[in-house]
Amino acid sequence: MTGPFGLASQESDMNPRSLRTPFGAPAATLIVAAALALAACGGGESPSATGTPAATPAAASTEKATAWASGPISGFGSVIVNGVRFDDTAAVVSDDSDRPQARERLKLGMMVEVDGASVSAAAGTGRALRIRFGSEIVGPVSARDATAGTLVVLGQTVVVTDTTAFDDSLVGGLAGVAIGQVIEVHALPDASTGRYRATRVEDAAGATGYQLRGPISGLDTAARTFVLGGQKIAYGSVPAASLPARLADGMRVRVTLQTAQVDGAWVASAVSSGVRAIDDRPDGHIRGAITVVNGATGFEIGGLKVDTTRAAFPDGRDGIVVGARVEVEGAIVGGVLVATRVELDDRHAPERHAFELHGTVGTPNATAKTFVLRGVTVDWSGTVAWSGGSATALVAGARVEVKGVPSADRTRLVATRISFED
Repeated sequence: MTGPFGLASQESDMNPRSLRTPFGAPAATLIVAAALALAACGGGESPSATGTPAATPAAASTEKATAWASGPISGFGSVIVNGVRFDDTAAVVSDDSDRPQARERLKLGMMVEVDGASVSAAAGTGRALRIRFGSEIVGPVSARDATAGTLVVLGQTVVVTDTTAFDDSLVGGLAGVAIGQVIEVHALPDASTGRYRATRVEDAAGATGYQLRGPISGLDTAARTFVLGGQKIAYGSVPAASLPARLADGMRVRVTLQTAQVDGAWVASAVSSGVRAIDDRPDGHIRGAITVVNGATGFEIGGLKVDTTRAAFPDGRDGIVVGARVEVEGAIVGGVLVATRVELDDRHAPERHAFELHGTVGTPNATAKTFVLRGVTVDWSGTVAWSGGSATALVAGARVEVKGVPSADRTRLVATRISFED
């Protein structure tokens, strides 16, 4: 399936000081220096049928990862995450069940984890060794409110924003989503409201099961049920050996569900840990929503502990509350992201949330004033700042850099700046 903002483009011994990251993996997953695409140990497969495994998976790099980043993809021509352009030429890509995938599966707005090397903070560049993508929800839409910009999927309220990317098969964006349609949602969970802030929405009509990710409550080990996002989940058919160790209330899990409820409960076909282990490294970078505040010493983002005792807060500390979206830089030490800098994400929206593409122009449509770049339809009909050329130089094969924002229906990229590259 082509993306709206389409195409793109990457493991450590079991370490007692490992970091637990927001994407799920079985608790017994081993990681070897670049922790994003290993063989899963009993977590079950992701139900989404939108992934396209690589015909010949790239060989895993033996190079030790020195950097880790987590957040939505904001650009291509390299994979851009949290403002860093990661060269993905030799990267291994996998889904959140650790199955190898083609690089073309990566799309704008997808939530990813990147294990990288040779990262230059000054240049904002690095090399991706592993890229791992994973969504929060796969399921049918039960409600849509175009005025409020929300969808309800598996009982979860999904908030659509100006920067949410929609697959181009969903013509009209939010308006193109039908009640009963099965979709896949990449999102930043908001622990303060229980809602999900969507970064990407895709059609998932071919999904063989549904999926939810989040903390559980109301665990009943006798009845083998728990509650996730207000939904009762029955896990009696899941072998005990494949459950996360020490399953307990508050634990973040990823649950694969059968497509029909039984006696008012969703039936789990797999339950895996919703966090992932990773070893220490000097560069760590995450963008996400705060889920727990631990007083003045730090906070958590989806299970990842952040120590802020030595961090700079250029936007102040007043906004550090549950639900606040932040960007954090630091080092991963002893299972904790020791922050050197914490910024409030929403205060940097203009420069941080624009999308960026680099690559070769496909055949332009002069009438519609569009062209395709890296599988993304670029619309240059509005006000564009040109650099190194003008619209007359937009010919097939021209190399350009495009910066822009999503169209009103969020299925195209509206260019605000086009620069011609040598």
